[in-house]
Amino acid sequence: MNGDSEMTVGFIDSAVGTHNIPESVRALSSLPDIDYADRFTLSTNADATPEQWARAMFGHVPTVAEQLIWRGLLGLRLSRGRSPDTVGGWQIGERGEGWIRLEAASWFLTGNLLVQATDGQVSLGTFLRYDRPLGHSVWPPLSAVHRRLIPGVLRDAAAKIAQLTE
Repeated sequence: MNGDSEMTVGFIDSAVGTHNIPESVRALSSLPDIDYADRFTLSTNADATPEQWARAMFGHVPTVAEQLIWRGLLGLRLSRGRSPDTVGGWQIGERGEGWIRLEAASWFLTGNLLVQATDGQVSLGTFLRYDRPLGHSVWPPLSAVHRRLIPGVLRDAAAKIAQLTE
């Protein structure tokens, strides 16, 4: 973006439920069975790679709040230090044209975060598999909070990307 351009941020579209996420997107998950899925998409003219978007959303290491949720409540095993192989403590599982997949697991669930950046949009998808019955109990109430937070995560990331490209 040049110095006289302004970042525009548009509407956030969302889809919740495995059957509401396109198969082409679900196929980018590493999970053979998906128990929970959502996807939020922000229209924006902020331009960055999927990894840059992921780092704008989650940083290099988990914040205190992310540690509380991801490690404390979900028991996810996350990397503690900065690494080119992790984003926000999540392992980079795979990259492709226009997307990056982050992976983490606990003893009762396995998760993927999928960041896609193409054609003036950025999307964040969350895919979970419940590996033990506790996953069915823990995630549903947390998912309501998660769905309220994600639009702000996307908008904040767009603002960070815009600052980096000025």
